[in-house]
Amino acid sequence: MPGQAAEYRRRHDAIWPELVALLKSAGISDYSIHLDAETNALFAVLWREDGHAMERLPESPLMRRWWSYMADIMDTAPDGAPIAVPLEAMFLLP
Repeated sequence: MPGQAAEYRRRHDAIWPELVALLKSAGISDYSIHLDAETNALFAVLWREDGHAMERLPESPLMRRWWSYMADIMDTAPDGAPIAVPLEAMFLLP
């Protein structure tokens, strides 16, 4: 949301250790979120292990609590999850 970049960064700078542990236990690593300040679009990149368990994260009360904590400063879906727009890969330099 416009005008929320500093607060978004502040909350992520103080991310809950138990949430970090949950994400890592789901097979997520090298997770970064970037902001296009001109459009206020957030872009996230993460790596996940083979056999990851990301699809189970929405079932976690901890994940839902984080979503609720962030809902006042970002767009969310009706279930509270952050709005995610699939992107089409156009180039990869291996």
